[in-house]
Amino acid sequence: MPKAPPGLTSSALADEERRRGVRRMKTFATGLLLAVALVYALAKWAQAAGAGAWAGFVAAAAEAGMVGALADWFAVTALFRRPLGLPIPHTAIIPTKKDQLGVSLGEFVGENFLSGEVVRRRLRAVGIGSRLGAWLARPEHADRVTAELAAALRGALTVLRDSDVRAVVGEAITRRANAQEIAPALGSALEQIVTKGGHRKVVDLVCVRAHDWLVTHGDSVMQAVTGGAPGWTPRFVDRKVGERVYRELLRFVTEMRDMPDHPARGAVDRFLTDFAGDLRSDPDTRARVERLKSEVLDRGEVQDLITSAWNSVRAMVVAAAEDERSELRLRARAAILSLGARMTADDRLRAKVDGWLEDAAVHVVTTYQDEITSLITETVAGWDAEQTSRKVEAHIGRDLQFIRVNGTVVGALAGLLIYTASRLVGG
Repeated sequence: MPKAPPGLTSSALADEERRRGVRRMKTFATGLLLAVALVYALAKWAQAAGAGAWAGFVAAAAEAGMVGALADWFAVTALFRRPLGLPIPHTAIIPTKKDQLGVSLGEFVGENFLSGEVVRRRLRAVGIGSRLGAWLARPEHADRVTAELAAALRGALTVLRDSDVRAVVGEAITRRANAQEIAPALGSALEQIVTKGGHRKVVDLVCVRAHDWLVTHGDSVMQAVTGGAPGWTPRFVDRKVGERVYRELLRFVTEMRDMPDHPARGAVDRFLTDFAGDLRSDPDTRARVERLKSEVLDRGEVQDLITSAWNSVRAMVVAAAEDERSELRLRARAAILSLGARMTADDRLRAKVDGWLEDAAVHVVTTYQDEITSLITETVAGWDAEQTSRKVEAHIGRDLQFIRVNGTVVGALAGLLIYTASRLVGG
């Protein structure tokens, strides 16, 4: 940081540098909005001039980009002042609610009250990892920790209601499944299966079962054929046709069963290969798989299966936690003793544990800063409302301007996607 000029503190100089950064980002975000507006105007002009279908896509993307940019501009501006000076409710949030928002000024807290580096330095001087390792390495302490963990686990599993677990676990599984597209992975797996010939045993089984079914249900096949014949054809002709169709169908299935190089088998291989490729790259196929996945996850049978699995796991874990000689508790005790011995002898592990503890302490300090001290609230309460707004904007305004940029880009992409989807659906 450059040296502060006379009469200007280093903190004030830092604030001024931040304000310059905010102004630069505002200029960039506004310029991006104007650029998108220009693209929209040109695209609409080109569309009216009959430039082609591409102009509609560009115009839709630009229009949605403008909407996103304006919406995020309003949201960001409303934090610090009234947009366009209009008395819109729930705007100028920071000036009007500085006392409540003062406790959330993370940068101010880091510079004036709480410092993560100070917390880290003090914890590092204590050497918690070394002390904790020596304590855990003693058998009586390991027994105590194991018993406490078992009691906590048993209590937690006992008080949990099945409906709550079903809701939480079901929602977690659904969210995780919906967050990851499965079609490409299925396509890759299917391609490997086809390449290695793993599907041929399934084809063999289908052919055998189809042959046996035809042999057993020949009358049904012929009745189906004759039943669909026109009423004006003689019955002996219908019967002859039915018998011919049945013989040809039986011959085809028999040949397919007995001939590994039958053309129909090759057709099955090609179909599966093409389907695997569609799963990986065809948008329509991938979208259908995603819809099917969602429908399966939403079925009550799947949720009931989750509940049943949870009940079984809970009963097994509770029983193991109650038994002092259970494999679960014995393994937990051995793991605690081993951890203590390793922490005592291994400098790298000790350093990792110290780092984890330091991170946790810093997280608590920075997250629960309102509960740690009331000094922040009292200090900010004495600030002028306009000063508070300027200070907060100087600290976080540059990052907030990125929201405008992201809103422009994401809006344009969403508009393009919606326009494309509407064109596809509309034919």
